[in-house]
Amino acid sequence: MSVRHQSFGRVFPAATALMEPPEAARRLRDGRQKSGAMLAVGNLRSYGDSCLNSSGTIVDMRSMNRIVSLDPETGILEAEAGVMLPEIIAAGAPHGFFPPVVPGTQLITLGGAIANDVHGKNHHRRGTFGRHVLWLDLMRSDGQVRRCSPAENAALFAATIGGMGLTGMILRAAVRLMPVASLDVAEKIQPFGNLDEFFAMADAADAQNEYAVAWIDQLAGGRGTGRGLLFAGNHTEGGSRQALPPGGRLAVPFQPPINMLNRPALMAFNMAYRLAKGRRRDVAVSGYQGFFFPLDGVRAWNRLYGPRGLFQHQSVVPFATARDAIPSLFAAARKAGQGSFLTVLKRFGDLPSPGILSFPRPGYTLTLDFPNRGPSTRALLDTLDQITVEAGGAVNPYKDARMGPAVFAASFPRWPELEALRDPAFVSDFWRRTALALQHSGPGLATAAE
Repeated sequence: MSVRHQSFGRVFPAATALMEPPEAARRLRDGRQKSGAMLAVGNLRSYGDSCLNSSGTIVDMRSMNRIVSLDPETGILEAEAGVMLPEIIAAGAPHGFFPPVVPGTQLITLGGAIANDVHGKNHHRRGTFGRHVLWLDLMRSDGQVRRCSPAENAALFAATIGGMGLTGMILRAAVRLMPVASLDVAEKIQPFGNLDEFFAMADAADAQNEYAVAWIDQLAGGRGTGRGLLFAGNHTEGGSRQALPPGGRLAVPFQPPINMLNRPALMAFNMAYRLAKGRRRDVAVSGYQGFFFPLDGVRAWNRLYGPRGLFQHQSVVPFATARDAIPSLFAAARKAGQGSFLTVLKRFGDLPSPGILSFPRPGYTLTLDFPNRGPSTRALLDTLDQITVEAGGAVNPYKDARMGPAVFAASFPRWPELEALRDPAFVSDFWRRTALALQHSGPGLATAAE
């Protein structure tokens, strides 16, 4: 059947074919799938086209949403791939457990967390989500279900963690949750006046806290360039163990005809936000949803970017080059006259992921959101790519909607390993325009960014 289906960035057409998991499983068992015919997806929170298959079929995994078991002693949870993160939080909370890694939204599935190897505000302590996956069951186009783990089908396990759904259909998985004193977070906010101050604070914040992340006022210029707020937190003793329903009371009920997040509005918001948050000096207790998932409080907030959607650019650069590269990224955006509504800067630790294509690596990661203004925005994003690659860094494929094959190859030189293990029945629009373009063009394109 044909349905409206878009990635969260909303820059691509919203039409595709949809299939439910039982029908997909039947087709796989019967050998009725052609090359590149399908792609299993979760709740469509990816910003780019890694969750799109415009010339094939999307398998909507959200109906496979059963929690099979939870061991209240060990925190080991077994669940189907379509289970949403709020259900996992609700299952673990009464027993004193919480997901060891959560991204900036809880509106994702377990399979999506694995396929994107999500990271959070505590990468320095816990690494990526894939580090906590004990095993997963994967259906391939030969109709067989394989149990994959670090000890069993290990190569396929490594390709599936962060593999964007390209190795087959994840059916279920076991994950070890993290023991916590409560769901509440003791939060401390520290203002900083520039990036040098942030870099001086970042190491200590990571050493002393489970969670640390910085918000940057990207539009501030002059003496305020690089100013922002550093948020640090730890789960509190004696706090709440009651999970709450996801979603907030606020919503953007319809699509505005224009981008509502223009420069004057962003500057006013940034100033108000910095003043309101920055004046707080004492540690305060925050509910987990407000600390981890603030944007989930406004349903369909991506509509504010207007009918042309938004691009998110997330990069990571090594520690050795970050003090030059991060200011250069900000300078490029200012020179282009384009402001980022949400600008986040945080420090990745050195805990390796088991995934072949995982994005996090030691260094600093910067996330920028831009309204889609057409060629001018794409030109800016190309410039940001170039700065990142020249600094020895990488651009996040899970949030990308337009990076070129050469940038992808420079960011992820191990991509041929994933291509070798990719199931031929599964492909995405992202993989077509990056890896498959590299494969068809030969080594010249792969080295163009070097």
